[in-house]
Amino acid sequence: MSLFVPKFDESVIVRAAEAEVVGRAPVTVRLLADSSRTGGALSTQRVTLTAGADGAEPHWHDNSAEMFFLLDGAADILSGDDVVTAGPGDLVVVPPGRPHAFAAVPGADADLLIVLTPGVERFEYFRHLRRVALGEASRESLLAVQDRYDNHFLESAVWDNRRP
Repeated sequence: MSLFVPKFDESVIVRAAEAEVVGRAPVTVRLLADSSRTGGALSTQRVTLTAGADGAEPHWHDNSAEMFFLLDGAADILSGDDVVTAGPGDLVVVPPGRPHAFAAVPGADADLLIVLTPGVERFEYFRHLRRVALGEASRESLLAVQDRYDNHFLESAVWDNRRP
């Protein structure tokens, strides 16, 4: 087992008013700290979902674990073949290679802090997702950047069948 020691000299402080916001309801992403700011230690964003909105389709990361901390509301989180419903203060950490996804519970909002570690430069990925949502890029264009962002999509019957 090897120990990863991040290399950065200054504390990373991101004021709420200074965070870049990508999207708007029903899915709002606040970009907090990318891998380049944390010496590779982590990438983090805050995702706010309204009215049962989907946050991310099923995917996995080869090289990073992903942490979901529910700040408020209720969220369904796929981890492998299990769907966990999380409430305020709940934490779910998904290891590398394990399929996962997340969405607000139907009829509810969800506010999540999400951290990938070790970090991956992900801010441009979220900007790319926004371009897809606006029709400025195709959904297929995400397949071309899967390796760059270590974000690999897959089908999940468990996730697809979670809601009646």
